Amino acid sequence: MPHQDQDTSLRHRLGRTLRTPIGVTALTACLLVALVAVFGPVLLGDQAARIDTDAINRGSSAAHLLGTDQLGRDIAARVVVATRLTLRLTLLAAVIGVGGGLLLGVAPAVVGRRLGRLITATVGVLVAFPGLLFLLFLATFFGVGSTGAVFAVGLAMVPPMARLVQNLTASIAGSDYVAAARILGVGRFKLVVRHLLPNIAEPSVLFATQAAGGILVAFSGLSFLGLGVQPPEYDWGRLLNEQLNRIYVNPVAALAPGAAVVLTGLMFGLVGEVLAQAGGRRAPQAREATPQQVKPQDETAPEGDGGALVRARDLRVTFPGGRRAVRGISLSIGVGEAVGLVGESGSGKSLTALALADLVPHPGRVCAGTLRFDGHDLRADPRLGTELAMVFQDPMASLNPALRVGRQLAEVAEVHLGATRAQATARAVDRLDAVRIPLPERRARQRPHEYSGGMRQRAVIAMGLMGEPKLIVADEPTTALDVAVQQQVLDLLAEVREDSGAALLLISHDLAVVAQVCERVLVMYGGLIVEDLPVAQLVGGAAHPYTRALVGAVPTMATDTGTELATIPGRPPEPGEAGAGCPFAPRCERARKRCHDDAPELAGFGPGRQVACWYPVDAVTAVAPAQATSHGAEATS
Repeated sequence: MPHQDQDTSLRHRLGRTLRTPIGVTALTACLLVALVAVFGPVLLGDQAARIDTDAINRGSSAAHLLGTDQLGRDIAARVVVATRLTLRLTLLAAVIGVGGGLLLGVAPAVVGRRLGRLITATVGVLVAFPGLLFLLFLATFFGVGSTGAVFAVGLAMVPPMARLVQNLTASIAGSDYVAAARILGVGRFKLVVRHLLPNIAEPSVLFATQAAGGILVAFSGLSFLGLGVQPPEYDWGRLLNEQLNRIYVNPVAALAPGAAVVLTGLMFGLVGEVLAQAGGRRAPQAREATPQQVKPQDETAPEGDGGALVRARDLRVTFPGGRRAVRGISLSIGVGEAVGLVGESGSGKSLTALALADLVPHPGRVCAGTLRFDGHDLRADPRLGTELAMVFQDPMASLNPALRVGRQLAEVAEVHLGATRAQATARAVDRLDAVRIPLPERRARQRPHEYSGGMRQRAVIAMGLMGEPKLIVADEPTTALDVAVQQQVLDLLAEVREDSGAALLLISHDLAVVAQVCERVLVMYGGLIVEDLPVAQLVGGAAHPYTRALVGAVPTMATDTGTELATIPGRPPEPGEAGAGCPFAPRCERARKRCHDDAPELAGFGPGRQVACWYPVDAVTAVAPAQATSHGAEATS
C-alpha cells in the first residue's frame, strides 16, 4: 500500500507539472529528440553515408535542405544521424559525473573525520582549478577518441557536483533525525540512501540535468578541437568543425550542428526544471526487519540508585577550546516524578538533556562521575528509543521531510523492539491515536509538511511512546506554538504520564508552563544548577537571587499594570567565560567579595530544597543598596 501511495502521489505531481507551459515544452522537446535519436539513423543512415561526387559542397536546395559536404553527403541527414551518438556519449559522461559527485559529496558525512576532511579539501582544490584547463588536462591524459572524451568530460563534472552535494549533505547531516538514525544503529549505506539522498534529491537532480547541457557543450567542444569523436564516426561537434570553413559560403550548414547543441542543452534545463517543480523526493523503502516478536517491557520500578530513576553526578559537557557548557552538575529524578529545568538561553539546559540521551553533537564530550538510568550506566547502555524518550523543541527538524510519519515511527519499533514491519506499522498507528491525532491510519501515510505544528509535536511525542518509556525528556515542547496548542501539548504530556507512569524532565524558559506541569524545579545558570526547589515554593519562596529575578520578570493576572517588572542587568556568561566565583555574581545586586572569589556548592536549604548561593534570600532578609553593590568588604546579615 505505501508503494502504491507513493507512486500515485509522484504521478499526480508530475502530471500536474507537465500540464504547465514549461512542462508541455519540455515533454515535447524530449519526445522530439528521442524520436530523432531512435529513428534518425534508421531512416537517414544510408543518405548520410552516401557519397555523391557530383554534388560536392552544394548549398541549400530541395534535394539537400542544408546542402552537402566536401564528399557530397547530405548535411541535414548527418546532423539527424549524429543525434544518437551525441546523446549517448553525453549521458554516459553525465552518469560518471553525477555518480562520482554523489560519492565524493556524501563521503565526508559517513567516513571518518580525517578522511572526510581530506576529501573535502581535495574537492575544494579541484573546484578552484579552472574548469576548462582541467577538462583539457583530462582529455590529454585519457587520449584522443570518444572513450577518452567521455571520461574526461564526466570526471570534469565531478568536483562541482561533489561540492554541491557536500554543502547540501552538511545541512542535512546535522539534523536531529539523522542524529537519531545514528543512535538507532542505522548503517552508513542505509543512512545515505534513506536519510541523506532523498532530502537532497531535488536540487541534485536539477543541477545534474542542467549540468548535462554543459556536458553536451563540452563534449561537442572536444570533438570540435579534434580530441573527441574520430572518423568515421561523427557527432555535432565534429560536424561543426567540418563546416566551419564554409560558414561564409553556406552559413546554414555550419550553424545547424551548433543550433542542435544549443537547443538540446536548453531541453536538459527544462527537464531539470520540471523535475524540480514535481518535487522528485521519493524516499526508498526500508528493508523488511527480521521477523521477531515485540520484546516485553520490564514494568518493575528500579531498585538501585536510592530509588532514583535517573542519577547524575558531576556531569560535564565540554567543547574544544576549553568551553564548558555544563560545568559539573548533579541531579536525580525519581520514578514517575515531573521535574522542570529552567533558565535563560545558553544556560546548558538542552545539553544536559542531550547528555542523558547520548545525543551531544560532535565535538562535544560528556564526562560524569555517575550517569545512571534505571540501574544501568547510560554511557555503556543508552536507552534512547526504548525506556527513554526524547521530545525535541523543533518537530520539523526531528522528522525526516522525505519519509512518511508512520514509517518514521515504525522504524523505532523495528530497530529497538525487534518488531516486524507489519507489527511496527500497527503500533505506529496506535501511538498516533494515543496522542489524539485524528484519522491515525491516514495520517500515518502523510509526510510532516502535511501536519500542523501542533500535530507534528504530537507525532514526535508518539515517536517517544513507540517503546515503553520510563522517562520522557521534553526539550521546549511548546516553543513556537500558540497558547491553545501549548495547552493541548501539556495536557497530552500529563495524560501520557498518568497512563504510563513515566517520569518527565521538562526543559523550558516559561516558568508558567513548568509551574503547571512539574512537581520540582531545577534552575540552571552558566552551566550550573543554582537551585533545586518544589514548584509550590517557586513563586515567593525561591532563595537564589537569580530564581527570584526570573519569577519577578514574569507578569501574572494579578500584576498591577503600573508595576515595573524585574530585569536582570548584563548578559549570561559564555561557556568559556566562567571565572572562579559564582557565575551570577556580575549581575547580582546581592553579590559581595566572597561571591566573586569562591563558587558556592549546591547545598541543602530546608526540606527538599538545595541552593548554590553564599547569601540566599532567606538567610539575608535585607541588604542596603550600598552594601549590596560593594565588592570591597562583606556585610553581615
